[in-house]
Amino acid sequence: MSSPEINSVLAQMRVLAQDLHAGEVQQPQARPDGPGFAKAMQEALESVNVQQSQAAELVNRFETGADDTSVAEVMVAMQKASVSFQAMTEVRNRLVEAYREIMSMPL
Repeated sequence: MSSPEINSVLAQMRVLAQDLHAGEVQQPQARPDGPGFAKAMQEALESVNVQQSQAAELVNRFETGADDTSVAEVMVAMQKASVSFQAMTEVRNRLVEAYREIMSMPL
């Protein structure tokens, strides 16, 4: 998941939290023309998976002695995969935290 996508999700969560605190809770409107939250999360997970697979492939090629793979390439790919995984983990943690807050609210 890229940084702009994460920031977008976090911004939406903040707006919803502000609405909850202000007492302006409305029913969510379905947008048939736009991508849903589940689809955005699925695409982000797939992107992280692809980056990790590419990094693993580059590591494997470097270890087997492929001439077209440099240490710098391998390290950059590994760092990209690591950062994207950490970002996805942070989004998951914040979603779990938001879910717990919502579930602990009195009716």
